[in-house]
Amino acid sequence: MARRAVASSSSGSGAAAATVVLCGKEEKVLGVQKAPGSCPYCGGGVAATDVEAKWALCCLPLCRKTKRRFACTACARRLVTYPAILHDD
Repeated sequence: MARRAVASSSSGSGAAAATVVLCGKEEKVLGVQKAPGSCPYCGGGVAATDVEAKWALCCLPLCRKTKRRFACTACARRLVTYPAILHDD
């Protein structure tokens, strides 16, 4: 969880007041599966990981997303998928 502190000083007394805003992102791995294809860098196998991410602000849940991430099992590189480009010919 990330913590951010913002300090401001009043012009007359020279005392500083700090406001602490707690916000963070928590990720939880739901499962790992073998994915089709091979790594373009080393030719190793690909693993698909389902991850649930939760964003919170001051203990209030803001957003919850489920993502699928791909990584090589041999060289451990993160692999990114791009959508297919369709051409009208």
